[in-house]
Amino acid sequence: MAYKIIVSQCTVCSMCEFECPNAAISMKGDTYVIDPKKCTECEGSYDTPKCDEVCPVPNTCVPA
Repeated sequence: MAYKIIVSQCTVCSMCEFECPNAAISMKGDTYVIDPKKCTECEGSYDTPKCDEVCPVPNTCVPA
């Protein structure tokens, strides 16, 4: 499974991009997106998905 970013809630703060251990998060147009082929939900790197942990807007990075 992978995470996704709720585009309408994303503030484009960029915090998630730098925390992703798999470089699965990138800018697309005016917002960030998560590549589901690269996202491992941080398994093997962190206990919980780092994008969700660092995002300042609750429920913006969510399971796909």
